[in-house]
Amino acid sequence: MRPCTTVMHLLLRCMRGCARHSRNRMPRILRQLVSYIKLIFKSLYFNSLTNSEVVLDCILEPVFWTVEVVTRWFGMVFVFLVVALTSSVVFIAYVCLLPLVLQTYSTGWMMWHICYGNWILVMIVFHYYKATNTPPGYPPKMKNEVPFVSFCKKCVIPKPARSHHCGICKTCILKMDHHCPWLNNCVGHYNHRYFFSFCLFLTLGCMYCSISGRNLFIDAYNSIDQFRHLDVEKQGVPVTGIGLLIGIVPSEGVAGKGVQEISQPPYTYKDRMFHKSVIYMWVLTSTVSVALGSLTLWHALLITRGETSIERHINSKEAKRLAKRGRVYRNPFSYGKLNNWKVFFGVEKRSHWLTRVLLPSGHTPYGDGLTWDIYPLKKDMMPV
Repeated sequence: MRPCTTVMHLLLRCMRGCARHSRNRMPRILRQLVSYIKLIFKSLYFNSLTNSEVVLDCILEPVFWTVEVVTRWFGMVFVFLVVALTSSVVFIAYVCLLPLVLQTYSTGWMMWHICYGNWILVMIVFHYYKATNTPPGYPPKMKNEVPFVSFCKKCVIPKPARSHHCGICKTCILKMDHHCPWLNNCVGHYNHRYFFSFCLFLTLGCMYCSISGRNLFIDAYNSIDQFRHLDVEKQGVPVTGIGLLIGIVPSEGVAGKGVQEISQPPYTYKDRMFHKSVIYMWVLTSTVSVALGSLTLWHALLITRGETSIERHINSKEAKRLAKRGRVYRNPFSYGKLNNWKVFFGVEKRSHWLTRVLLPSGHTPYGDGLTWDIYPLKKDMMPV
């Protein structure tokens, strides 16, 4: 056995010598590139926690990088679209529909439309501004005594509970829900309420425009369709007074046709634009009502469960893992259905449902987003 061992050692020394000799001949840039490639391959199995998901993330990293860059650069475009589309609907409501309301509705209905419409508009503008301009919250980057549950390999800082890394913002976010391109901002601990309130009131506003404008939409569509058919049915050249002189048609036919045309109201350019504006507003608000309404209901369900969008996937996988062991998973950040809504909106007494939910309010959420021991809220804070 000893001669074999000696031969093996000599063979290894020769191979190492040849590798060093060939490495010295390689250019420095090429050596650095080879070393970097080796480091990348070694990083795929750097510890025992590596699995197929980690390898798949590494393979799809270019795709993730492309999506992040596109979302980051087009963030302001999405914000501009939200502002432009909302402004167009408000312009149509004030310029086209408000004069019609003042002329046709009774005093009671007129006051209802004016008060409700302006209240919805104020709530939408306030919460969208706060959602886009309020930082979601970031974990401290200096050494501190805050307990953490994991370590971010990209930020190289400890991550508190419910914190996640955002590849678009290039930092960790406290109680991260998702990165919203329509806000050009992350939805986190400090602006989650503003985001949900914006979605809720925008949905209510779009439903209001869609329901109240349904009859106007039908009338506008029928009017455009009717006058389009009239334009198609016109034949020949228009007959004027000169036509009688040169004898194109009999005078009796011209007189009868002239009376018929004069009796019809003229379809002006202003009428055409009014009808098209009504159709545009109704189609846009109806579409947004369905799409954004579904998203709002989904987030309302998550708030009821005391979860974020990311935690929903994590908790689902953890529940399945424990179910195989015969155990039941309980969300540690849920304080009960009603209390979850109170914690989310910051409701401490009954009057807060009005001042903090139904009216614009800039109060901060519970806690600092670093620790989640809100023990007084595990019991009902107030009778309902």
